[in-house]
Amino acid sequence: MELNTNQIVSISEANQNFSKVARLVDKVGEVVIFKNNKPKYKIIDIENEVTIEMSDDEKIDFVANRVLEQYRSAFEELAK
Repeated sequence: MELNTNQIVSISEANQNFSKVARLVDKVGEVVIFKNNKPKYKIIDIENEVTIEMSDDEKIDFVANRVLEQYRSAFEELAK
C-alpha cells in the first residue's frame, strides 16, 4: 500500500475531530487512519469511488463471515 503522508490520520485525531478528517477526504480523495502505528481504516469519498474492488478470496471471506454470523447458533449446535 502506497500512502501519501498527507493522507494519514491517527485514530485519536479522527475520533476527536472527524469533520477535519472529512474535509481532508474531500480535498485528497481518501484518508488512512492509523491505529497502534499501523494502517487500520480507510475513508473514501464514495461519490468519487466507482467501485470498491475485492479479490475473489476477499469476496469469499466476506460471504463466509456473513453466513457464519447469521447461522452461528446452528453451527454451534452442530459442533456439539
